[in-house]
Amino acid sequence: MDAWILWLVAAGILGLGEMHQGGFYLAPFAAGAALATVVSLLGVGILLSTIVFLVASGIVFATLRPVAQRHRRLPPSIRTGAAALIGRKAIVLERIANDEGVGCVKIDGEVWTARSFDEDQVFDPGERVEVVEIRGATALVMH
Repeated sequence: MDAWILWLVAAGILGLGEMHQGGFYLAPFAAGAALATVVSLLGVGILLSTIVFLVASGIVFATLRPVAQRHRRLPPSIRTGAAALIGRKAIVLERIANDEGVGCVKIDGEVWTARSFDEDQVFDPGERVEVVEIRGATALVMH
């Protein structure tokens, strides 16, 4: 069997392994095996294609793995707009009673229409609540 076929099979197996593992350990070796396949197709011997595999894998591993690690450690995307208010504390300015259709809170200096997340819960002015959800221009709150 030709050496390039073995390198191609190795590249495929390593590539599949990377897709299932996801730690960017096997991808550099899959790239090295792919490059060794190309070199082997050009007619060089097994020794030179093995050296190409080892050198290429080492270079790819040393250069791209740190970049991949940094990208895995990125903080979760920053919430903006109304989504940024979820989890914030608010002060009840006007009694919140869902059955009466009334209520407003102050969140970070802004006045919002508010409703209780729990339909039966009522909040009096001055109480501290937490924003659970934003629906349109209405904040749903709870203790």
